[in-house]
Amino acid sequence: MELITWAVLAVAVLLAIAWYLSYSASRLDRLHARVEGALSALDAHLVRRAEATLELANTGALDPASALLLASAASQALERTTDRLGEDLLEGQHFGGRESIESELTEALQLALTPPVLAGIAAQDGPAADALERVEAAGRRVQLARRFHNGAVKDVQRVRGKVVVRAFRLAGHADLPQTVEFDDALPGERAP
Repeated sequence: MELITWAVLAVAVLLAIAWYLSYSASRLDRLHARVEGALSALDAHLVRRAEATLELANTGALDPASALLLASAASQALERTTDRLGEDLLEGQHFGGRESIESELTEALQLALTPPVLAGIAAQDGPAADALERVEAAGRRVQLARRFHNGAVKDVQRVRGKVVVRAFRLAGHADLPQTVEFDDALPGERAP
């Protein structure tokens, strides 16, 4: 009778460990998918911000030098895309070194859209005011998307740092995601 009890107990413990490992692997997979989705959303918002900036530069409301500065920075940002390592959209996506280009676009927006320029454009009715509104809205969405992505990355890094995850290689061969750091301040939010 005692041998059967120990055998049942051993099987129960093994089943509990197997369930925990399966649960941990599934959770890690969901976290990785969340990071990939957040990176895709960030990429989409960055494209919208660059398109809105290019539209603002082409409205004629800015002086030619500021319009050229914005158009150049926005065009460079649109030329860069998030790199994918395979055909699977959730397989190995990474930001691809776009941080400097996106920071340059933010800097161009800060230089071109000084508080007096912002006030002048906002006072107008027409395409320039609408384009400025789209640039500001896209900028706020970029900030939120970047924060959401970085929060998801930190969750993955925290879970992957656990001893059980490392010991049983629950992450498989997936790359450790990295946070995305660039200047995403809105025009007029800080002094240039």
